[in-house]
Amino acid sequence: MVRPRSLIEFAAEFPDEAACAARLIQQRWPDGFICLGCGAVGRGDLLRSRAYTFECRVCGRQTSVTAGTIMHRTKLPLTTWFWAAHLVATHSNGMSALQLMDQLGINEKTAWLLLHKIRAAMADRDREPLRGIVEVDQTEIPFREKNPPLGVGGRGGMLTVVAAVEVVDRLTGNTPRWRPRQKLLGTKPGRVRLKVISDNTAATLERFVQGNVAPGTVVLTDDHSSYGGLRALGYRHYPYLVGKMAAHVVLPWIHRVFALTKRWGLGTLHGFRRRHADSYLEEWAFRFNRRRWRRVSFDRILELLVGHAPHDQAAIVGRKSRRHRQNPPVRKERRHRKTAAGLRQDGPPRHATSESPPDPEVPF
Repeated sequence: MVRPRSLIEFAAEFPDEAACAARLIQQRWPDGFICLGCGAVGRGDLLRSRAYTFECRVCGRQTSVTAGTIMHRTKLPLTTWFWAAHLVATHSNGMSALQLMDQLGINEKTAWLLLHKIRAAMADRDREPLRGIVEVDQTEIPFREKNPPLGVGGRGGMLTVVAAVEVVDRLTGNTPRWRPRQKLLGTKPGRVRLKVISDNTAATLERFVQGNVAPGTVVLTDDHSSYGGLRALGYRHYPYLVGKMAAHVVLPWIHRVFALTKRWGLGTLHGFRRRHADSYLEEWAFRFNRRRWRRVSFDRILELLVGHAPHDQAAIVGRKSRRHRQNPPVRKERRHRKTAAGLRQDGPPRHATSESPPDPEVPF
C-alpha cells in the first residue's frame, strides 16, 4: 500500500496559488501551451497583467489555467480546490458537504457545489472494463426525500442498484484459477462498478454488463432470468441457484460491496438522495478502486479535473444554463482586456471570417 501525503507534506508541496497553478499548467499542458481557439501549440505568452493566463501569439485569445475545465469561471482559490481534492481522495470514509465546510472555512452551498464538481470528474469515461472473473448482482438501497413526511424517518422509497466487482487472487492480485461450480478461496475484491437502474429487465442489466465488463469475461450471477442472454453476448456466464441459501454465501464479494456502500451512505451522507445517487456511487467506487494507492488518487483527480468539460450548478441540479436561455443578456459596450501589447477591445478574431458582415458600399 502506498501511503498518501500527510497534511504537513501536502501543505509544504502546495503552499500558495503559484504552486497550485504551476502544477495545473504542468498537468494540463505537459508539451507546451495549446490554444483553445486556433489549436496552436507552444505559441502562448504568460501574461503579467492577469493571474495564470496565457495569450496566443497566433489568434490573440487569452486562456487561463482553469478555462475550459471543470473549474471554469471558478471564484474559489486554487488552494481550496487542491485541499478539497486531497481530502476527498485520501479520506477513507469520504467527506460530506458539512465536513468540507468546516475543514476549508467556506459556506455549505459552496462546499456542496465543490463536492459535486469533483464527483462529476470522478466518473471517468475512459476507464478500462472489468476482466477476469466478475460477480454481478443488484440490490435495493433506501433514499431520503428533501421534506420527508412525518412518521417514516425520511425513507421515501428504494433505489435499485446494479454492481459488478472483479475477483482477484489475495496474494498476487491476478485472476485466480477457477473451474465451474468451484468455490473461490483465497480471493479478494478488485475494481467495482455501480449504477442506479430503473428496472430489472434483461435489456437494462445487459446494457450495464456490456458497458462495464469486457467480452469473454467469466460472469457469476444468481439465477435471475434477466441474465439469461449474457452467454449470447459473448460472456462466459455461470448462474448460481440461490434458493433459500443466504446470497452472500454464493456471491460473497458483490454483497460485501453492497454492505460497504450502504454503510458509507448512512454514515457519511446520512442517506442517499435520489437525484444525485449516481454521483455518490461514482465517488465511492473511485475511492474503493484506489484504496491501496491513495497517494496517486489525488494525482488522478487533478488529471480528471483539468480534462473534464465545464460543469456548472445548472447542470448539476438539472436546470438550463443561463448562457443557453432564450433571451440572454446583451452587453451594451465591449470590454477592454489587458494583453501583452496593451489594452484590446473584445470582439471578433483578428482575421476576418466568411461570417463577417460585408463592408458597406461607398457611394461615388
